[in-house]
Amino acid sequence: ISQYDIEEIKQEVKYKNTIRMGKKITELDALQTGDYVVHRTHGIGVYAGVVTLQSLGIKKDYIQIQYLGNDKVYIPVEKISTIYKYSDKDGMKPQINKLGSTNWQKKKQAIQKKIRDISGELIKLYAKRQSTVGEAYQDYAEESVFASEFLYDETRDQLRAIDDILHDLDSKVPMDRLLCGDVGFGKTEVAFRAMFKTVCNNRQVLYLCPTTILSKQQYESALDRFKNYPLEIRLFNRFTTAKEASLILEGLKNGTIDIVFGTHRLLSDKIECKKLGLLVIDEEQRFGVTHKEKIKELKNDVNVLTLSATPIPRTLKMSLSGLRDLSIIDTPPVNRYPIQTYVIQESDLLVKDAIYKEIARSGQVFILYNKIDTIEEKLYHIQKLVPEARIQFAHGRMSKQELDDIMDRFIHHDFDILISTTIIETGIDIPNANTLIIYDADHFGLSQLYQLRGRVGRSNKIAYAYLLYNKNKMLNDVAVKRLQAIRDFTELGSGYKIAMRDLSIRGAGDLLGSEQAGFVDTVGISLYMKMIEEEMKRIRGEEVLDEEENEALINVDTHIEDSYVSDESIKIEIHKMINEIDSYQKLEEVKSILEDRFGTITKEMEVYMYEEWFEKLAQELEIKEVSQTPQMIKIILPESISSNIKGDKLFLEAYSIYPKFQLKYENKKISISLPILKLEKHFIYYVVPLIQKIHDDLEV
Repeated sequence: ISQYDIEEIKQEVKYKNTIRMGKKITELDALQTGDYVVHRTHGIGVYAGVVTLQSLGIKKDYIQIQYLGNDKVYIPVEKISTIYKYSDKDGMKPQINKLGSTNWQKKKQAIQKKIRDISGELIKLYAKRQSTVGEAYQDYAEESVFASEFLYDETRDQLRAIDDILHDLDSKVPMDRLLCGDVGFGKTEVAFRAMFKTVCNNRQVLYLCPTTILSKQQYESALDRFKNYPLEIRLFNRFTTAKEASLILEGLKNGTIDIVFGTHRLLSDKIECKKLGLLVIDEEQRFGVTHKEKIKELKNDVNVLTLSATPIPRTLKMSLSGLRDLSIIDTPPVNRYPIQTYVIQESDLLVKDAIYKEIARSGQVFILYNKIDTIEEKLYHIQKLVPEARIQFAHGRMSKQELDDIMDRFIHHDFDILISTTIIETGIDIPNANTLIIYDADHFGLSQLYQLRGRVGRSNKIAYAYLLYNKNKMLNDVAVKRLQAIRDFTELGSGYKIAMRDLSIRGAGDLLGSEQAGFVDTVGISLYMKMIEEEMKRIRGEEVLDEEENEALINVDTHIEDSYVSDESIKIEIHKMINEIDSYQKLEEVKSILEDRFGTITKEMEVYMYEEWFEKLAQELEIKEVSQTPQMIKIILPESISSNIKGDKLFLEAYSIYPKFQLKYENKKISISLPILKLEKHFIYYVVPLIQKIHDDLEV
């Protein structure tokens, strides 16, 4: 990363919030020329851009992929779903495949077998959970009263997440939902609604926290939030006395205690609930392997809600692939501002200036310095820079009592600056601390940096985060990408996106088990997850369609003009959106999104959208025979469909849509023909609506 002076950085950060730019359709895995991609048939190649080819007056966009020996493949944009970005460990270049070689097919088959062998048990566990029949919760009038007592206006995303969770609890299938939302975006209130419903249904709740401080804070929040109700709420952490612990164990066993907040002590074998209804896990990634195994045991037949600001990639990918349900809160509360994030070389002048600015507005400063042996020296160094400031340090070699005492004093503003190791990463809510300085920021992982940055910006003040790196050090590619990413994601609600980017930078790790990491490297995460998703469908007895099997039945323009959008990565995203159209409602939604951002779509793009809708209908109706000339379009319905249609009813429907339809019955198949003068008019207004009508009639 090149040296920035502070004004340049401020300008860059100021305009970094892409939400305001109006063109933000791109996803995190948007393709850039030179990216490695995986095609299901041809294997790993290099994305070489979008090219437009013209035939018989029709312009079509193709995705160009280069393979070994400079061979090229042109994939129609309608088949964009068969191409996956190769996401794995950055800096590790995959081996490009040779066209026509059997090597790729062998690798793919081997991975498919491994997915069945290694992941089979885990996938079946989740599939079994879906088929587990529990008790559905009842609705109670008190829930509305409890909701009305919330002191703030719920954000749109909060309401959606609450609806998702309450709907899960109303089902007989045990909930396993991941709730992802930035620090301070209101995940706790969503959890409290679920907890209240659980207690109303005479069930108990365990709320699992990774740290003592967080368990205490959440416990105190609950006491305040549930104060109007006769609930028994307890705290169970290392400060709980033996006598209190005994009473809690007894209360859980006989059902007199409703809710217990605690650390990993809640995972003790001694814990026995009379009727456990909900397990809430705060920041699951902070628990060790042994604890996670215990959590897995608890999860079998109870409702589980996992809260996370930046879920670990494994957890996130399991959510995205249908193994768990996912709710995202990325709408900031009112009066919250993005954290102004600067990536810059270490400088005493910068540190001094940042501290004085914060203290001048009666705020406090976090300094993250992750070297215990020299942390005292760093304190004296900072004290020389700002002699008036009151400074303390904290690190992991201190006793828990000492740490809690320091944190408590910092919360009550007994001093101005806390120099600390990564123990501040989770569990501390100090709204008055709004400047964070991280030394050697390049040493931290992306999700970790994001968690650390979340310690500030929790009030209505603008917060600042300074990510410092040693000016004498050459940063490797991964560190550069990490720091660039954290600076890029200055907008509120980036936790979910950070986890996605982290997935790309760090690689798959133990996606479904450490044994599989090597296999993920072979095909990349995106295709690997798609294969897992398909295996899930097979286990559930669902049909898995081959995306590459069918050629487009209707020949239309699929070109997006530069005059509409010139950015190639955005064009790719528009093609992806159009490819997902499978109903009139979806078509209108995509059209509305595009016109809102880029203006009125062209007539050719509208025909392209209708063609995608038609292709989905044709796939469902198993239509494979379509003849198209400049003068006529003819669609032949398969025998299985033709035999289930009343000819006179279909004729009347066709005639009511457009009198020039010609219907014939030959060789046990119905053919539908229409003379075409203008493809857009006839195809859009007559052909696709009639096929949709046939589809709807057959469903009825």
